[in-house]
Amino acid sequence: MQNVQFWGETLRLLVEIAATVAFAMSGVMEGARKKLDAVGVCVVGFLAAFGGGTLRDLLLDQRPFFWVRHVEMLWGVLALCVLAMAFMRGRHFAPTAKAIQWPDALGLGLFAATGVHQALVLELPALVAVLMGLITGVFGGVLRDVVCNEIPTAFHDHRPYAVCAFAGGWVYVGLWHLQAPGWLALVACVGVTAGLRGLALWRNWQLPAWRH
Repeated sequence: MQNVQFWGETLRLLVEIAATVAFAMSGVMEGARKKLDAVGVCVVGFLAAFGGGTLRDLLLDQRPFFWVRHVEMLWGVLALCVLAMAFMRGRHFAPTAKAIQWPDALGLGLFAATGVHQALVLELPALVAVLMGLITGVFGGVLRDVVCNEIPTAFHDHRPYAVCAFAGGWVYVGLWHLQAPGWLALVACVGVTAGLRGLALWRNWQLPAWRH
């Protein structure tokens, strides 16, 4: 059992690192497209990586914030921003954006699972827990786009994103109430979320838009 728990925590850490890198890179590239200065690029990168989790912690009244507890993540994102500004050029954006799609999808699932878990530990209703997961996974990108004066991509590109996190969150809730191991709930949530997101990209699924 201890070995299973170890691999569960190791899996969570590895996916969390990949997710944070993917989210931060999306912020760095958006800041670069907007021709922000070095401070602006770093701020947008930090918002994309940590914004959703910070909003979750605020809503759940959790102190200290998760990035205060894990300050090494701050140093990692700062280093990533500096390296990206030093070596990335416009021609790298398209292949990088394509390369981070899967880490981004995995991160969406992981952050959704984290938000759901924290709400369930506080014994909040299932729907509130799922919404906390949704906020954790999605709102970093929303804050990134708002700061860059764009309509958030999660709201207007019509390809399922938040819906995938919503579905994955319910999987986590279901396994929690079945008293499944934490690592299994994590893997299932990430698998469903990332799998749906991958299918949406591959099959070019579109959410219905408002008809005038």
